[in-house]
Amino acid sequence: MAGARVQKNKSHKTRFSSKSTRQSHKTSRTDKGRISKPERNALKGARAARIQHNKTVREQKRAAVLKEKRALTGSASPPRVIVLFGLSASVKLERLGKELSSLLSPDGAGTTSVAVASADYRSRTTVLEAPHGDLLACMEMAKVADLIAFVASASPLSEDDASSPYIDSFGSQCLSVFRAIGLPSTVVLIRDLPVELKKKNEMKKICISSLESEFPEDAKFYTADTKDELHKFMWLFKEQRLTSPLWRNQRPYVMAQEVDLKTDDDNPGKCTLLLSGYLRAHTLSVNQLVHVSGAGDFQLCKIDVLKDPCPLRARKEQNLMDSDELHDDQVIRSLVPDLSKQEPLLIENIPDPLAGEQTWPTEAEMAEADELNKQNSHKKKRLPRGTSEYQAAWIVDDVIEEDSESGEDEDDGMVLDENNVSGNKGAYNSEFDEDEASLNLRDFDGETEADTMMTDGENLTKEQVEQEIRKIKDAHAEDEEFPDEVDTPLDVLARKRFGKYRGVKSFRTSSWDPKESLPPEYSRIFAFNNFRRTQKHVLAKAVEMEHGSEGESAFRGSYVRLHVKDVPVVVASKICFLAKTSPIIASGLLQHESKMSVLHFSIKKHDTYEPPIKSKESLIFHVGFRQFVARPIFSSDNINSDKHKMERFLHAGCFSIASIYAPISFPPLPLVALKSGQGLDMVPAVAAVGSLRSIDPDRIILKKIILTGYPQRVSKLKATVRYMFHNPEDVRWFKPIEVWTKRGRRGRVKESVGTHGVMKCIFNGVVQQHDTVCMSLYKRVYPKWPEQQFPNDA
Repeated sequence: MAGARVQKNKSHKTRFSSKSTRQSHKTSRTDKGRISKPERNALKGARAARIQHNKTVREQKRAAVLKEKRALTGSASPPRVIVLFGLSASVKLERLGKELSSLLSPDGAGTTSVAVASADYRSRTTVLEAPHGDLLACMEMAKVADLIAFVASASPLSEDDASSPYIDSFGSQCLSVFRAIGLPSTVVLIRDLPVELKKKNEMKKICISSLESEFPEDAKFYTADTKDELHKFMWLFKEQRLTSPLWRNQRPYVMAQEVDLKTDDDNPGKCTLLLSGYLRAHTLSVNQLVHVSGAGDFQLCKIDVLKDPCPLRARKEQNLMDSDELHDDQVIRSLVPDLSKQEPLLIENIPDPLAGEQTWPTEAEMAEADELNKQNSHKKKRLPRGTSEYQAAWIVDDVIEEDSESGEDEDDGMVLDENNVSGNKGAYNSEFDEDEASLNLRDFDGETEADTMMTDGENLTKEQVEQEIRKIKDAHAEDEEFPDEVDTPLDVLARKRFGKYRGVKSFRTSSWDPKESLPPEYSRIFAFNNFRRTQKHVLAKAVEMEHGSEGESAFRGSYVRLHVKDVPVVVASKICFLAKTSPIIASGLLQHESKMSVLHFSIKKHDTYEPPIKSKESLIFHVGFRQFVARPIFSSDNINSDKHKMERFLHAGCFSIASIYAPISFPPLPLVALKSGQGLDMVPAVAAVGSLRSIDPDRIILKKIILTGYPQRVSKLKATVRYMFHNPEDVRWFKPIEVWTKRGRRGRVKESVGTHGVMKCIFNGVVQQHDTVCMSLYKRVYPKWPEQQFPNDA
């Protein structure tokens, strides 16, 4: 349109286009080049670098997942282990095992417990049948299982017998133990369903609704009555990504398919144990130590890498064997340990009694001692006939007087200096008093004859076993009703009976030296300055070993024969016998894991175990692949203090800390504690479950006892207390320790009254006549060293 005016907006009144140019007029012309706007190309380069980095991370994760899948399902991976576990005794596992074996190997070459290669499913599988009623065999199979197939029978409900459960008592017990060990991938196979489709679906829904609460959320339920249903299960199993517990993936292990022993003529009583099987989880070095389940820790003298007896591609393997002849026993290569790199089999520390600082006497001291001996040379005494000088040094005066009064001829005695025996009399009497006190009183510190008989169990009759169990139950009930309360003995002085105890002002804040008065067993164990740092270093070293050379390491997935040396013949014979019913596992140990130390476990009493579990009672600990015998002491877990109170019994329904002497193991590791059967019934029972907490010999565990007395006269804040002590010297001995009442009053001992141990006390409040006055005493306690270290020791 001619003459139309074009709109023009008013420009913004600013002299600067951006913040970066506002200060440019304040700078000189020479510095203006330094203050410049970043180029857009640089921004584009940073964004492109971020995109490239994220792409690289995604590709690395994708490659790691693909590598893991190929390692688990490829031809170089070990066969997958399927464990068939019947939830009740009515399940027929033998029939199901035969059906799976015929499905995997149509020609009938495959049998259970041996790896089977299936060309149809392009996988290798080992099927194990868990024997119903054998707890140990079921536990060992669960430790090596890649997949646990729980088999449930629906036949009771189909027969209108709704009272029969799907899971019996043994199945429920094993299921709880499997949860404590760590469940791998799980499926549930339902069998014995009706043929009619409508009833079959209804019965399947009822069975799933009853069992789904007992298994993990990702557990799948399959029907397994026909061949087509088993075919569907096996095809899904081939494509399934299996999961396993973390503790099992930290160490290499071999589930032995063949077990044999070879005697050693040069070393009588010892032999070489031969274990053949597929190496799983990690690379195993010939310089590593191995643990054979139930037998102990040993060194390897050789590893033979054998030809795979169950190749996935049989034709190609056969052509290779035809073109390249191997040895008669089909050994591809042998690995021999390097003595300079081999891990030493060091279990206990050997202390040197002369390692401490020694002070040699001076000439003046030796001359003084000779002069003293000459002065006392006139003191003579007669000893029984036939007594040597060395024997006479250990005879006290009371024994000599009794022998002299028994009518022996004085001319037949020998003359000896009295100074040789005078120094031992006090020690003898003190030991005698302490032993007498432990026999006359109910004491949990020492082990009585009844406890020793109880741990053996084999020499007791049925009546004696029932009597000992009744005594322990009475002590457990008394401990729950009156915890820590101890009666003061009438015939023994309290300052001698409780001489090892001390008073503590505050259990939480009072100091206690962890290195004070350690027992002799502490000289036989090992400790770490920094356990976390050592564990990190050991795990890093294990990762480096994964990429070891072929000359000293056998790789994961290879079929190997382990030559375990210096195994006792009796133990090896037991292992060969157990191999018929239970898998034998040889696991590689990390650095330091053969050495003894003090291990602490978080432990809880099993719901199915009713008898009381007393501290220092012998239990069989299953920690991961390892088994050993231990005698733990139980204590509370005090988070706010470095001191922990000992518990005389493991109480049901709550977690406690169990401290034992055992070989070092790096967490995380599960724990299952078994109690051997007593008398004629030697079947072990599950006593407790838990996990490894820490390794710390400096953990302070204090045993607490409470001495009680009763007010005789009460006058406001003052009270005359009796029956806490029976001697005025004992009152003066324990006078500095604080007293308290069950009604919440606190006070102190003022003085002793009379000659029967009555004392006056002053409290911070009015004391009632029916109140009870208490005094708390503490002493440090330690675990008991086991007489037998491993379950299968001779």
